[in-house]
Amino acid sequence: MRGGDGVEERLRELADRLHGPARLKAELIVELRHALSDAAEAYREGGLPATEAQRRAVAEFGTPAQLVPAYQAELAAGALRGLSLRAFAVAVVLVVAGDLTWQGSSWSGGPPPPEGYLLLSASLNWIWLTVAGLALAGLALGTRLARRGRAGVPASGRLIGLGLSGALALGALAGVALFAWSLGIWEAALTWPPMLVGAVLVGAAYFSLGRAARSWLVAAR
Repeated sequence: MRGGDGVEERLRELADRLHGPARLKAELIVELRHALSDAAEAYREGGLPATEAQRRAVAEFGTPAQLVPAYQAELAAGALRGLSLRAFAVAVVLVVAGDLTWQGSSWSGGPPPPEGYLLLSASLNWIWLTVAGLALAGLALGTRLARRGRAGVPASGRLIGLGLSGALALGALAGVALFAWSLGIWEAALTWPPMLVGAVLVGAAYFSLGRAARSWLVAAR
């Protein structure tokens, strides 16, 4: 068998050149393996030796240069849908439940925090509302493209993805700054259980969103 003529060799070539969500990429490679195996089986049933049958199936399917753009576009679209879904879920939780970490605290009835702190807190809420809006736009675009049978991310989808990634980065920076400022104003916050639990959960959410954003940026570049 010549190098690159076999089904598994071609699949390895494609796997090396495709980038995106690991689960979606694995599913795509499995689908390709089944399609190539079925084609090779048809050639074997037609009387060709196994080696030649695989070579014919692979050659008929197309070269990596021909296949990668379409499959990479499909991975980018899936990455945008995944990022949008995670971002929307986190944004809704933070907007709705963000203030719960303060309710009942020993300092909640004391003097109000500085104006700058209140401005940063309000800005953070607007950032997450923006994230929710962009995430909904990304989900709506992905659903519309799927219904039309189109793979890939159009220019509008790239803008949504870039805007969403930027808004998430800004939200993370503002959230960390607000948390650090809170600890500077209220030392008791260091021992307030709801705030500590909230910080751990938000940190995990930021980590998950960061991975999803990186996956989309790699898939769409």
